[in-house]
Amino acid sequence: MKAMQNQFTIHFWGVRGSIPCPGAETVRYGGNTPCIEMRVAGKRLIFDGGTGLRVLGQYLLSQMPVEAYMFFTHTHWDHIQGFPFFVPAFIPGNKFHIHGAIAPTGATIEQRLNDQMLHPNFPVPLQIMGSQLQFQDLTIGESVEIGDVKIENKLLNHPGEAIGYRVNWQGYSAAYITDTEHFPDRIDENVLLLARDANVIIYDATYTDEEYHSEKTSKVGWGHSTWQEAVKLAKAANAEKLVIFHHDPLHNDDFLDRVGEQVAEQFPNSLMAREGLSIQLIPPSPEQKNK
Repeated sequence: MKAMQNQFTIHFWGVRGSIPCPGAETVRYGGNTPCIEMRVAGKRLIFDGGTGLRVLGQYLLSQMPVEAYMFFTHTHWDHIQGFPFFVPAFIPGNKFHIHGAIAPTGATIEQRLNDQMLHPNFPVPLQIMGSQLQFQDLTIGESVEIGDVKIENKLLNHPGEAIGYRVNWQGYSAAYITDTEHFPDRIDENVLLLARDANVIIYDATYTDEEYHSEKTSKVGWGHSTWQEAVKLAKAANAEKLVIFHHDPLHNDDFLDRVGEQVAEQFPNSLMAREGLSIQLIPPSPEQKNK
């Protein structure tokens, strides 16, 4: 238990954007939509509830009862579509603290998760979930403290609004910045604040610069960024490690391999997000190594 208290790990359960894309060409990186789990100081933090959340839920069934703190960047489908299939939420004795910013329409995170489970979209309502669900509306720019773990948020540049997060604990930090579009003439100040001196930056690099600026199929205004901008941010923020995230469903494993090689040429301490990837910010103790 003591080892768990001295832990800061990041585990990737879903790394795709827009829509799940299972198939022979997405085996190595995975086809599930966004879900990231962080274990920090004995606390379980879950960021976004894409289809990767369903897979995380299956894993958690062996660890009942479960208490976790969930943070949503926004409620576009690819970030919430796993929530109705998150089995631990249906089991009494489990407890989930669910955080999200109020939408520009005024809808709370509870209302939006509830609405996707109403007929004719889903056969059972949110109220059938047997676990204890506590909803907390976030003010953009406020910090949440869970023990001595501090979670910051900032507004991102995305249609309908989204927020990015930064998790801080005992001098370590990880930034989760997805579904944001870079500015053409400068680095977004909010993004830079989240990423400042971070041990790990997880960044939305859905496109390449060529795709983003394509004359025929321009992605300008779609609310996503590129790996080239991710590298610029990591350098400007003095980040230790960069993780390329929110892969386009059209980018197969071979394509992502090539992107990873290009990113590494410009920022050597970089990784391509893939399902099953774990990052440990705190080196294991000798006791943990020997287990």
